[in-house]
Amino acid sequence: MIKAVLFDLDGTVYEDGVVFPGAADAIASLRRGGLEVGFVTNTTSRSRRLLSERLHAMAIEAPPARIATALLAGAAHLAALGVRRVAPLVPEAALEDLAEFDLVRERPQAVVVGDLDDRWTFDILNTAFRQLMDGAELVALSADRYWQKPDGLVLDCGPFVKALEYASGKTAAVCGKPAAEFYRTALASLGTWALERPGDVLMVGDDIWGDIQGAQRAGLETCLVKTGKFRDDVFTRSGVAPDRVIASIVDLPDALG
Repeated sequence: MIKAVLFDLDGTVYEDGVVFPGAADAIASLRRGGLEVGFVTNTTSRSRRLLSERLHAMAIEAPPARIATALLAGAAHLAALGVRRVAPLVPEAALEDLAEFDLVRERPQAVVVGDLDDRWTFDILNTAFRQLMDGAELVALSADRYWQKPDGLVLDCGPFVKALEYASGKTAAVCGKPAAEFYRTALASLGTWALERPGDVLMVGDDIWGDIQGAQRAGLETCLVKTGKFRDDVFTRSGVAPDRVIASIVDLPDALG
């Protein structure tokens, strides 16, 4: 019995900032049917507040408290470590979610790797490598391999995290999807009942590893959508078996009856 739905954002609800036709109506239909709705994302291009505003502009109501992000998961991890000095590799629009830390370029205690898109350079990677070799911890906001843009697939931050791991010999702490702790945070945003009954929550997304495999390992039901980064050949080779596969979230109300 599904009682709540968690939606991935980019590639599932919208693509490159443009909402998929019918997505807002589908989400509203689920709410009218009595389901709780939340959102999860590894996007590090903007803060939770800005994500809420973006969704509102798409006619999708998403209070910040119902949006679980990799950036907030990373902040919680850093706070648990007692880290204060952070070198953030994220866009400026996301930095407000790291406001509790000292954001520095020199002698950081942790290097936090998010998605810089086409802003990645050798100098950025090499500076991060030197900071790691000087003792900084490596914190990855996601391990995603790629994402979809209008002109095709684009490298996500996972490949850059792997490069830094290989060069420094350090293992990154991955805080976003597919980490189990991330999904526990997302479930908690729905209420304590969801933590106790994760099988009553459906995770909907386009990433076979982060959205589907990660959610399954955390005990959630899963639904793969054939939008965004979905590729038939990748799905077939993955060996991951979602509980449901639909063309897009427009089909979800009917799929849930």
